[in-house]
Amino acid sequence: MMDTVRVGFASLPHGDGLPLPQRQTEGSAGYDLVAALPSEDSIELQPGARALIPCGFAMALPPGYEGQVRPRSGLAVKHGITVLNAPGTIDADYRGEVKVPLINLGAEPFTVRRGDRIAQLVVAPVSVMEIVVEEALDETERGSSGFGSTGIG
Repeated sequence: MMDTVRVGFASLPHGDGLPLPQRQTEGSAGYDLVAALPSEDSIELQPGARALIPCGFAMALPPGYEGQVRPRSGLAVKHGITVLNAPGTIDADYRGEVKVPLINLGAEPFTVRRGDRIAQLVVAPVSVMEIVVEEALDETERGSSGFGSTGIG
């Protein structure tokens, strides 16, 4: 069973006519974000290039939640297009326009047009840490081994 979180949205003028984030299936965790570029404009991402793509809305997450901006798997696999800082975080106190930093890691140029589904948004609860300074940390079998120390696959 999924929890429902109430999130306020405000469409911006350049987002008129575009859908607010929506799921494509009932079981989807992510809500698709679309490019709110002017209809006469497009952005061609050359291999290795990046661009900040506007989504045409602002939102108000409730305290204790974050928005995670994640890549769309189809764009990543088929074209090498991904979210530059994946997952990007939208904080609960941010009220500016949602924008997506895309990068082209593929071998061919990729064009982003108005209304293209470019990323997905997942809303998740946030834990607040209590920082505790310790003289020593507890021992584990792994210890300080990292970066591939547990093997491949």
